[in-house]
Amino acid sequence: MPAERGPRGEPTVAEFAATDLLDIVQTFSALWDQLAMPYTGRHEDGDLYIHTGLVYAAVVRGQLSPVDGAIELIDINIDVHGPDLGDVDVDEDEQGD
Repeated sequence: MPAERGPRGEPTVAEFAATDLLDIVQTFSALWDQLAMPYTGRHEDGDLYIHTGLVYAAVVRGQLSPVDGAIELIDINIDVHGPDLGDVDVDEDEQGD
């Protein structure tokens, strides 16, 4: 993420860290028992798929620490814009009113 807003309004790293990242940490912890397991049979790892206020989507991977049982975030992948649907034709009947 850039240090300054991007040309399409992309959030800065500071904005993301001060808002969305805090929400992600809280959500990750609160939903730990419901998270997708990226590896079958490994209950110490979990993935959170989330839409936030500043980014289209984020995938956060975390694990339980074997030392103290704390949840540690170990990876985050961010999609700021979402899919590019510029070339997709939408049927007028499906657009709604």
